[in-house]
Amino acid sequence: MSQQKFYITTAIAYTSSKPHIGNTYDIVLADMIARYKRMMGYDVHFVTGSDEHGQKIEEYANREGISPKAYVDRYSAMIRQVWESMNVTFDTFIRTTDEHHEKTVQKIFKKLYDQGDIYKGHYEGKYCVPCESFFTPSQLVDGKCPDCGRPVTDAKEEAYFLKLSKYSDRLVQYYEQTPNFFCPASRKAEMINNFIKPGLEDLCVSRTSFKWGIPVEFDPKHVIYVWLDALTNYITALGYDPDGSSDLYKKYWPADLHVIGKDIVRFHTIYWPIILMALGEPLPKQVLGHPWVLFGNDKMSKSRGNVIYADELAARYSADAVRHYLLSEIPFAQDGNITYETFMNHYNTELANNLGNLVNRSIAMTVKYFNGKVTQQPPVDDFDRDLIACCKHTAERYCTLMDAYHNAEAVQEVMAFAKRCNKYIDETAPWLLAKDDAARSRLEGVLFNLLECIRVLSVLLYPVTPATAEKIAAQLNLPGGQPEISDAVYGMHTEFTVTAPSPLFARLDVEKELKALEAEQAAQATPAAKPEKPAENTVTLAEISINDFAKIELRTAKILTCEPVLKSKKLLKLTLDDGSGTPRTVASGISPWYTPEELIGHTVIIVANLKAAKLCGVESCGMILAADAGENDVKVIFADNVPAGAKVR
Repeated sequence: MSQQKFYITTAIAYTSSKPHIGNTYDIVLADMIARYKRMMGYDVHFVTGSDEHGQKIEEYANREGISPKAYVDRYSAMIRQVWESMNVTFDTFIRTTDEHHEKTVQKIFKKLYDQGDIYKGHYEGKYCVPCESFFTPSQLVDGKCPDCGRPVTDAKEEAYFLKLSKYSDRLVQYYEQTPNFFCPASRKAEMINNFIKPGLEDLCVSRTSFKWGIPVEFDPKHVIYVWLDALTNYITALGYDPDGSSDLYKKYWPADLHVIGKDIVRFHTIYWPIILMALGEPLPKQVLGHPWVLFGNDKMSKSRGNVIYADELAARYSADAVRHYLLSEIPFAQDGNITYETFMNHYNTELANNLGNLVNRSIAMTVKYFNGKVTQQPPVDDFDRDLIACCKHTAERYCTLMDAYHNAEAVQEVMAFAKRCNKYIDETAPWLLAKDDAARSRLEGVLFNLLECIRVLSVLLYPVTPATAEKIAAQLNLPGGQPEISDAVYGMHTEFTVTAPSPLFARLDVEKELKALEAEQAAQATPAAKPEKPAENTVTLAEISINDFAKIELRTAKILTCEPVLKSKKLLKLTLDDGSGTPRTVASGISPWYTPEELIGHTVIIVANLKAAKLCGVESCGMILAADAGENDVKVIFADNVPAGAKVR
């Protein structure tokens, strides 16, 4: 019997800048759902990616003096690295600059044009550049974009349009036939009242005022509007093609769940279903429009200086600590918030004190009183029976909440059970039982109950904090990896053999941590002092002897991998084959002139015996030779015809 499939996607991240923790909530939430569904026995396919076209990208690239492709290469790699820092288990990472995607989007546009669903006209109205969105004057809020609150501009140009109004009645009918399509359900009223009842205006789906987009194949002065381009990633990632789709597409489409932010619900519940209707394809089953993560009570913004980055927080406190905060502190239908202080207090209270302390002292007492081995004993009093009943109730309640995507409530149920286990320790007082030889069987039962409940906790926490769940399983001497949800039942194990515990989360000194973060941010905000310009016609470098020069070891090295250094605007982290048999890491400030893709596979010349230095958290063992080729122009010296490890004389 084949597994039931579950196809889940996130909104693809826009490659205009590094995603902050609010953007990261999208992927962490989707990953939790994907992991939970796998535990439930589903055949899951999980897609995410990067959205890489549009006027904003073109403008940003022009400001930096680089090509739009070089610009999006940088930020797509950065997005993927941030996602991976969160221990995310996506199956496909699609880029809208992928060749298959671009060609398929052109075919989709042509198909809709040929059948009369797209027509040529002229657009005149309001346009929000940051959101890449068109609005009628009635849709504006105080004359500004209703999604981001920024000013809009007047736009007038020749354009192609998608006939939204043609499908309006059919769309409302689908809403009625699919009561769970909107999640939360309140999003449905927003779409009907704000957009459908006033009358759907046909959607502008091409632009001529900029070039960075997918060209309309039969009218190349037009590029395809970024939302038509971006939304179709959900099917092109599976191999959809109007001329014949892949087996992967036939297996997984329609999507079971699109996970998106509440600000783009309109695109996913109005424009996207209509595009699919016009293509004759099935519609997604459900769209989850989650709330925002605010900094305190404000929306995160670089200009406000209130941005937190998830990967930097994870590097300092662990990915699981970040995941646990996001998945337990952001409500289902209301905006949540984060500050460094609330994060650290949550870390101490829930992870270090509640969960970490429970695991540590339960295992420590088992080792101390029974050399690490205990077996199941019959329950003897109401404390035992209440704990076991609480374990069963928690697992049942958890599944109900997770099935409805009420993740914060589900995690809170689990942590409440951890608190109940800690209370059980206080109720039974194992340290007192240990003093009474007649109570040895009772003591063994208490400790077994604790370890078995901790095992159940690790199963329930796996979708939320997978690394921590595996650490707990290891300390219980149980197999790691993905558990099944059916494992979250008290009594599946009848004995445990454990050794000395290892702390899961070290308690933070919040005041000390906040001061350290403040000092780091101040240091990053202070520009480095510029060296004084040397006087003209003066010798700035002393001559060296041949013996001094002989101390420098120059060797060739092939670039194996390359990625941006997240804490730096200029550094790239390169992994090199220098012929020694051990990969060498070098950090080089060449990001303004080269993308990672342009460097991988080339052979360069390095200073091989340079003393190692730590640059923005990367240990750099060497230096790459490059030439100053003019004002703001640097050229790396390649040696592609020379084998790696050759000495340069």
